[in-house]
Amino acid sequence: MNVFSRSVSGRRILITGAARGIGAALARRLHERGARIAVVGLEPELLAQVAAACGDAPWSACDVRSRPQVDAVVEMAVDRLGGLDVVVANAGVAAQLPLAGGDPDVFERINAVNVLGTYYTVRAAAPHISHPGGYAVVIASLAAAVHAPLLAAYSASKAAVEVLGNTLRVELRPSGARCGVAYFAELDTDMTSRGFGTEAAAALLRGSGLHRVATLEAGVTALERGIARRSRRIVAPGWVRPVLPLRMAVQPLLDRRFQRGLAEALRIARSEHPPLTTPQPVDQP
Repeated sequence: MNVFSRSVSGRRILITGAARGIGAALARRLHERGARIAVVGLEPELLAQVAAACGDAPWSACDVRSRPQVDAVVEMAVDRLGGLDVVVANAGVAAQLPLAGGDPDVFERINAVNVLGTYYTVRAAAPHISHPGGYAVVIASLAAAVHAPLLAAYSASKAAVEVLGNTLRVELRPSGARCGVAYFAELDTDMTSRGFGTEAAAALLRGSGLHRVATLEAGVTALERGIARRSRRIVAPGWVRPVLPLRMAVQPLLDRRFQRGLAEALRIARSEHPPLTTPQPVDQP
């Protein structure tokens, strides 16, 4: 038996952003370990496939920018699972954005999904996980701690997610529940390939030499371990951990490193208009 199986087996877990990427992979992993899963997200066909692979788990399409939709899917999960022990606020998007000369709509859309979507999720789920053994995970990023050019919108949103997680941890403590914040560097997901698959990103990374992609397995394993232990902090890959307390010292080093390809990257980015890494409904329902 896997060392974490006893800890997650039977636990009732809701995962947002579960149609693809780390959300889908985590749902399958936790189902294999005996957890009872509910999955929500966009892309109903993909979501239905994930649910089928998780023992016909309850699922529902959900735009996390919509508070009524989030409230409804949390109640669905609670009803179908008979309660809730863990919520994983995983839904998120990214897109490059130069602050000077970029499209402000990109900033607004990224923060609507990543910040408001995370807030709506933990707000709705908190009453149900507020018990001894309850646990919330919010998916931040290494980008919450150290910041790269063209990623201001994403970094700002993930810094806000970090704040939400740290605050929720304190507020849950009287109930016996806990909260963890996950910090990932680039993992091998659709978000990473789409987000860094632009001409501007290529120009920036050629100059910096900093782009290293870790396996999706590393992120899923870290989340599995973190959920089993109700960890305060979840990181992947392992080298992210020492960066977090050293963020103020690391940032100036990154600033200098990124200068090498920055002028060309900014020139390209101001005329390049890539979509969000996950297409969003045009209007909030």
